[in-house]
Amino acid sequence: MSVSLVGAGPGDPGLITARGLELIRSCDVLVYDRLVAPELVSEAPADALRISREPLGQERIKELLVSYGRAGLEVVRLKGGDPFVFGRGGEEALALADAGLPFEVVPGVSSLASVPASAGIPVTHRGLASAVTAVAAHDADLDYETLARIPGTLVFFMGLGKLPALTAGLLAAGKAPNTPAAVISRGTLPDQETVVAPLADLAAAADGLGAPALVVVGNVVTLSASLSPEEQKGPAERAPSALHRVA
Repeated sequence: MSVSLVGAGPGDPGLITARGLELIRSCDVLVYDRLVAPELVSEAPADALRISREPLGQERIKELLVSYGRAGLEVVRLKGGDPFVFGRGGEEALALADAGLPFEVVPGVSSLASVPASAGIPVTHRGLASAVTAVAAHDADLDYETLARIPGTLVFFMGLGKLPALTAGLLAAGKAPNTPAAVISRGTLPDQETVVAPLADLAAAADGLGAPALVVVGNVVTLSASLSPEEQKGPAERAPSALHRVA
């Protein structure tokens, strides 16, 4: 394959797949997202061309993948999470397909389940949630009426900056104010922070948290009280309470 769209996982560099790491270690060109762990970028060969996606627009990224692919180089497009879960990997794959270039998609561990799991929140659980809905919170046309009625767990990507509007929209559409909810900042990383609060209080409780962050709404959030990593430690081992706050 000349171009590989590789999922880097949710943040912890240890969560990349074996296939993804193999491709990074043998690439000629590495185009990587801002939130990809530096440890993974450093796995590329010393003579590989490393290109940060940060200053580049999406069209330019597609042009680079096609250009280097046509040059016969082994190109890795390293994307946070999974390439096809709010990662715009589909757009890049279409550009490669239109150019007639062979490509491979290597799935990554998506934040959808892994980040809630890192806070002790299973997104599905018998008796609590048999469905999970993933939502891009930055979408300007969120259908709050539908979202408020969907059973199971709601997981909002890129929701921290819109958290006041997000919670207000759900409440106005009829979601119960006491619905359990959580914000998980920098999930799977050593400085992860989690705030658990009723939906009506979530925006205020999460004030000051840093991006990237995932918002989880639903009854499964109650399980974090028993399943979060901090709860599995003895009192002497626990990190400061600010790392997992319950409002």
